[in-house]
Amino acid sequence: MAQSGNMTASATLSDMARAVPLARGFVTVALSTVALLVLCLIFAPSAVSSGGLAGSLPFAAVIAVVGLGQMLVVQQGGFDLSLAGGVSLAVVIVTHMPSGNDAALAPAVLTALGLAVAAGLANGFLVGVMRLNAIVATIGMNALLYGVVFAVSGGVPRTTTSLLSGIVGSKTLGVPHSVLIALIILACVTIVLKKTAPGRRFEVVGASPLAAHAAGLRVRRYQSMAYVLAQLHYCVAGIMIAGITREPTAFQGDALLLPSVAVVVLAGTSLLGGRGFPVSTVLAAFFLNQLSQFALSVGVPFSAQTIIQALALVFGIGVYSIRWRRRETVKETSKMEDTDNAA
Repeated sequence: MAQSGNMTASATLSDMARAVPLARGFVTVALSTVALLVLCLIFAPSAVSSGGLAGSLPFAAVIAVVGLGQMLVVQQGGFDLSLAGGVSLAVVIVTHMPSGNDAALAPAVLTALGLAVAAGLANGFLVGVMRLNAIVATIGMNALLYGVVFAVSGGVPRTTTSLLSGIVGSKTLGVPHSVLIALIILACVTIVLKKTAPGRRFEVVGASPLAAHAAGLRVRRYQSMAYVLAQLHYCVAGIMIAGITREPTAFQGDALLLPSVAVVVLAGTSLLGGRGFPVSTVLAAFFLNQLSQFALSVGVPFSAQTIIQALALVFGIGVYSIRWRRRETVKETSKMEDTDNAA
């Protein structure tokens, strides 16, 4: 009976330890967001006014979409530094190919999606199959994507089509379509990851590739597909940027790489791989975007935005490092109790 009680206690501690990342990640981001909104109301009301939110929410939606894509790669223990090139290529394709002609928008979107799949497959092959370092492989892919960007655009921006602007830049019941698109993508990612067998296997592969391989899962396939799905997210984000910006540049993706990693870390996804938290990632995207708006409203220069994002990233790493040490303490205490009971 004593052994049974000890096993039950150990199982309870194990369940609590597994539950901590989700609770800690969501609570941390939610409380940080609430605190930030209070600060905005006190010191920068314009940042939370209806006009301010209407202008900033579409860009928060873009950060959310690229953050979800980066999250899938981080879940497999990697980083996708080709995000900037993927987003910029989508922007260039859907603005330069139609050249203002609404009838040519659909073929341009399909071309952008096809190129995103090709880039994702290349990344997946290099990292998942050839076992190259993810950072090195995706940096090379980013350079290749930017080569295509310059070949298509020549570095010259072009005005988006009125059709794309109407689809992405309009509102329904006061809600920007870009926000609705981000919420739809969030729902799809959440359902697939948390409610389907392939999604659960995907998380198992990220948490322990060796155990997943021993269980008969095709580890390389799941790792490769993470990069394909990530590029599709970047492509959608690029299309969204082209819809909400009248004349987007060929370098729109450059400003999204650091935020994409920051929101994933703030949401509690381990950089070593494993479980992902889509809802927390989207909430972190809103927090990070609102933090930038607050900084601008109180007079912080735009050039300091990168520093603010880097500080948010450091904050996320620090918070979850503290949580990690606490988990280690719980595990060590449990081991000591087991030893005492055995004695």
